[in-house]
Amino acid sequence: MTSRRSHAKLRPSPETSSQPLPGTARELFDALPQLPGLRTEIIDGRLVVSPMGTPEHARIAMRLYRALLPLIEEKEWDGFSGNVDVCIDGPRDPIVPDFVLAPADCPRRGARELLSSGLLMVAEIVSPGSVVDDRDRKPVIYASGGVPVMLLIDPVAAPATMTVLSDPKEGEYRTSTRVEMGSRLHLPEPVGFTLDTSIFLDTRTTP
Repeated sequence: MTSRRSHAKLRPSPETSSQPLPGTARELFDALPQLPGLRTEIIDGRLVVSPMGTPEHARIAMRLYRALLPLIEEKEWDGFSGNVDVCIDGPRDPIVPDFVLAPADCPRRGARELLSSGLLMVAEIVSPGSVVDDRDRKPVIYASGGVPVMLLIDPVAAPATMTVLSDPKEGEYRTSTRVEMGSRLHLPEPVGFTLDTSIFLDTRTTP
């Protein structure tokens, strides 16, 4: 004898029954509750919900933060490793970089989201599940939003590489410098810092 479970009946609550359904990815994002342990962002019109990174992923972000800490303290900037929402100027889409460098007075959209045009730099760490988004889509998004510098840390590449993109104009970065991980890489103004990327050599990302 088999048992049969009845399907759950989904009904709007009295509070929500008169409200229109979200019509855009941004409206759906705004309607979502906080999702602890998950990263929620909009990439090319897609609402993307993904788990937070692996310990190896977080280790890279923290090593970047520690390398930049003397500059952060000198300039009285803020550094955030994968825990702050950014609102892209223009489409107002939210995105969550793996690392954000911002002035203390960076303008915001509401209480949570830093405006992309007020940032100093973002960094993305490529993982096996984010290759296309991080390498191809996010540079266009950040350039369109006026982020002056993007750092792409790519331990998935063979060999592992570091790429700095700068000089955004009309939705693309016009200057790109790529080095093999382990080399020194200059982060241009407004950051103005030479990064010794050998600090990442023993890091690995996993799916």
